[in-house]
Amino acid sequence: MNTFKELVKSRRSIRSYLGRRIDPEKLELCAEAALYSPSACNSQPWKFIIVNDNSAKEKMRSSVFSGLYNMNSFASNAAAYIVLISKKTKLPASIAGYLMRTDFRQIDLGIACSNIVLQAEDLGIGSCILGWFDQRAARRILNIPRLVNIDLIIALGYTDQGPSSERRLKDRDETVSYDRY
Repeated sequence: MNTFKELVKSRRSIRSYLGRRIDPEKLELCAEAALYSPSACNSQPWKFIIVNDNSAKEKMRSSVFSGLYNMNSFASNAAAYIVLISKKTKLPASIAGYLMRTDFRQIDLGIACSNIVLQAEDLGIGSCILGWFDQRAARRILNIPRLVNIDLIIALGYTDQGPSSERRLKDRDETVSYDRY
């Protein structure tokens, strides 16, 4: 990628993967990009689980994206997954979140998620952010405690999809304004 703007414009949700293995070093770069994400009061309220082991991936494929969750069955062909879990924030962020009626952990995870998929795009790896999956099955496979919520899963993999046509965006007047609503 030449510029950040080009990177942002080229990133798409990929739903067709070749199954080609991703080098662990590249997955580590994606995780590192997430670790550098800003967070409320620098709470860093997250845990990222990289799923790259063949056995774990096969278990994920056969259960996490099937049955009621089969609308995301395309993720079964991904080469790897990054599972995002939110954790407790620092007290000031928790208090501010309560007063503002905002869960800053979810905002922080969103920023981290964005860093992951943009880093993947820069490395030539496609991605899709998933919020619909069998959380119980994922917890069992990855030994995640029952009371820990899995917020998102990012499917990662190489694709043979060429660049898609220009994205259809809402009118600028509908989404951006200056100095007033």
